[in-house]
Amino acid sequence: MNAYDEYMRQVTQPMRQELVDAGFTQLTTADEVNEFMAEQKGTALVVINSVCGCAAGLARPAASQAIAEVKPDQLVTVFAGQDPEATATMRAFFDEVPPSSPSMAILKDGQLAYFIPRENIEGFPMEQVRDHLTDVLKQVCAE
Repeated sequence: MNAYDEYMRQVTQPMRQELVDAGFTQLTTADEVNEFMAEQKGTALVVINSVCGCAAGLARPAASQAIAEVKPDQLVTVFAGQDPEATATMRAFFDEVPPSSPSMAILKDGQLAYFIPRENIEGFPMEQVRDHLTDVLKQVCAE
């Protein structure tokens, strides 16, 4: 591992840990993503994590708070820019939406049920992002 990779690993560790502490499983390789998607049943929230400020101040806290109210069957995350193969593989499962990060995908039995792109996260109050996600989770998880 070169010095840059080691630096980025150290910098992003707390950003990863925030979602892990909330109950998310990190998928860091294409194989992990493919395995998860092959077995995905019920509902899942996929957070495409990022180093940007809107991930830190909006997406991660909104996701953590929303799942405290409505918890899907599975919680997973990929990290854009840090785990490029895992992120590209996950995005390929919902290629009808343009890639953005941070973003959130709600899956139902391996199919995309709803997608919240960066443009619906960045610039909005965290509470609004949280409430949007909570409302969608309530609908999808109740179906």
